[in-house]
Order: sequence, then structure tokens, then C-alpha cells
Amino acid sequence: MEITSTREFLDYFEKVRQRTLKVIACIPPEKYDWRYAEGKFSFADIIRHLATIERYMYAENAQLKPSRYPGHGPDLAYGTQLADGPENVLAFFHQMHQESVAIFSRLSAEDLQKKCVTPGNVSITVWKWLRAMVEHEVHHRAQMYIYLGMLGIPTPPLYGLTSEEVKSRSGN
Repeated sequence: MEITSTREFLDYFEKVRQRTLKVIACIPPEKYDWRYAEGKFSFADIIRHLATIERYMYAENAQLKPSRYPGHGPDLAYGTQLADGPENVLAFFHQMHQESVAIFSRLSAEDLQKKCVTPGNVSITVWKWLRAMVEHEVHHRAQMYIYLGMLGIPTPPLYGLTSEEVKSRSGN
């Protein structure tokens, strides 16, 4: 998929984000800090990571600036509020997304064709970098699906039907 229009990209990205938010909504508040093993991401870490990587790496690089990724810990803040606890993690997630969308909205069709430099010192076309950002979010959404499955917590089907429902409605 080539991205030639910022508006069309943002429409697509918002649909991806809505599916991610449906999964996040399944996380019980008391499980935000749960992790399956020491040193692994918790749900809160994943959500903060998605927020900060979008805003401080992808959005900065899309402006042809270097990454300013601060990590994903509970010490992150928006205004004077720490991104700790379910409500604050979600508020932080939304704030970072709003800032990112404002930046992406300013990109012209010509900007999308420019080359940016990733933290790995790789030169990549901006539109391809934005596509990678979406793939990155999908990766971490899948991680949250797995975590929820490990905890026995039901999750929403991705596009409205479960695989079992698709099979039962198929001609096999």
C-alpha cells in the first residue's frame, strides 16, 4: 500500500486505532500492570510504548527530525500528570495520539515522498515509515490479544466475526 494522501492515511490509521482501542477496553483495570514474566512489557507498558513511539519516533522522523523516544515507563507525564494507573495511561495514550495526528496532518504529498532517517540510521521514504508505524501498532495489539488470552479474558473479533463464525458461514 502506497500512501500518497495524508488525509487518506489518517482515515485508515484511525480505523486501525479504533480496533486497538477495542482490545485495550478489554483489559481489566487491575491487570494494567500485569506481565507474564519479569522484565516483559505489562499492558500499561505496551500502551505507553505505542503512545511514545508514535509521537516521539515516528512523528519526529516524519518531520525529518531525530527520534526523541523516552521509553515506556510509568514516569512518563503529560502536563503534570504521570502516565500511571489505567485512566492516566489512557489519557496519555490519547494525548500523544492527538499530538501525532496534528503533526501528520501537516505533511503534504511532497513531504510523504521525502526521505527520513530512522533511529537505526536507515534512510526511508516518509510514507513507508508511516506504514511501518501501523504495522508496529498491529504487532503490539496482537501482543495484547495474547496476554488477554493467557489471562482467560474474552477479546473482540477483529472484523466482527470469530474464525468459528466465518467457518460456519462458509460453503465448506
